[in-house]
Amino acid sequence: APSAAISKGARGLSFHPKRPWILTSLHNGVIQLWDYRMCTLIDKFDEHDGPVRGIDFHKQQPLFVSGGDDYKIKVWNYKLRRCLFTLLGHLDYIRTTFFHHLTAVGVNWNVVLTGHNHYVMCAQFHPSEDLVVSASLDQTVRVWDISGLRKKNLSPGAVESDVRGITGVDLFGTTDAVVKHVLEGHDRGVNWAAFHPTMPLIVSGADDRQVKIWRMNESKAWEVDTCRGHYNNVSCAVFHPRQELILSNSEDKSIRVWDMSKRTGVQTFRRDHDRFWVLAAHPNLNLFAAGHDGGMIVFKLERERPAYAVHGNMLYYVKDRFLRQLDFNSSKDVAVMQLRSGSKFPVFNMSYNPAENAVLLCTRASNLENSTYDLYTIPKDADSQNPDAPEGKRSSGLTAVWVARNRFAVLDRMHSILIKNLKNEITKKVQVPNCDEIFYAGTGNLLLRDTDSITLFDVQQKR
Repeated sequence: APSAAISKGARGLSFHPKRPWILTSLHNGVIQLWDYRMCTLIDKFDEHDGPVRGIDFHKQQPLFVSGGDDYKIKVWNYKLRRCLFTLLGHLDYIRTTFFHHLTAVGVNWNVVLTGHNHYVMCAQFHPSEDLVVSASLDQTVRVWDISGLRKKNLSPGAVESDVRGITGVDLFGTTDAVVKHVLEGHDRGVNWAAFHPTMPLIVSGADDRQVKIWRMNESKAWEVDTCRGHYNNVSCAVFHPRQELILSNSEDKSIRVWDMSKRTGVQTFRRDHDRFWVLAAHPNLNLFAAGHDGGMIVFKLERERPAYAVHGNMLYYVKDRFLRQLDFNSSKDVAVMQLRSGSKFPVFNMSYNPAENAVLLCTRASNLENSTYDLYTIPKDADSQNPDAPEGKRSSGLTAVWVARNRFAVLDRMHSILIKNLKNEITKKVQVPNCDEIFYAGTGNLLLRDTDSITLFDVQQKR
């Protein structure tokens, strides 16, 4: 994952919904706007005094909001490159700031939700319903019903349908926002709470080192599960927007990924010296960001590009344990064979041999030494409804690529190159300059990649 070095630690993060941008608010009071694809700093905004922990892009307009330890909330226009206005009223550090998804800037009113009896560490709107979730050092998570606020927020031309479920006049002075659920179960202060984008679930992370999942309905909310494994305060926890996963990070210097159904950890990423403070999920791409003492990282949980090879008008690619063939002319897409199972890792890359109609499929293990490749001959008359599962030949090796009609090269775990025939037998061994990857470079030639150079190598003449 590309990481952008940032001074003084990231305390808040927000992905732009459309552009490849991320806002990072820092412990030193500066807000930075990064292009995470290019790893370049686009702009910075420096008006807060002290750490800025809350940051959020507006979904439609060229705006973002920030909140800091200086008790100030600022709304900025990044096109005009300036702060539009400052909201005063908080009497202590501001931990999180979020726009409501229907915010129209210009309507300015505020409401105080009282009920927690210690610092509130996080508060977020529900993505579609009139709810807010908050987390506090009083060891509770609270869900608030804010449907009463919609009346306040109606502009003169609004229609009744804008006021979902609110009818009649507010005769009895009912409060604007009411506590709907109090979630008790953490036995230390709670640092973060977030709604699931589509399901009636909440995730929370606390100083008791636990990540908890809660379910709610109209009348009550209850604890469903606990994920245990962090060995210091959990600073942030979020649902994966599109998979049954939870991501959490902690002052134990790790990011953990949890399987929601099994409640088990499926991935852990550690830093040597930096505690993690915040996580953000991209609204529509499978991208995440994490802020730590030394800066931030932007990352994916898995590679999304399939292994593929192109020959003429045909694209061969791997999907769901099948080798598929797409004809660019007719757009016909068919399964041509079933792959043997037995590897828990996806196929990483592919080399196609048109003369023999054969493929080499390489699989990368997390420990590179355990990587393998499979040699298959593609069946002649494929039945796309019920494709054959031909016997492949599997051997260990980091990468395998065709170098001639009946020869292929394998980069083995010792980083030397083996030349093999169609029966997967070694015909010769070649000592090469140090390299970590090989690529086809025309018949009998390979490109050898090292960290800082590319070498063109002639396999026949060994030079």
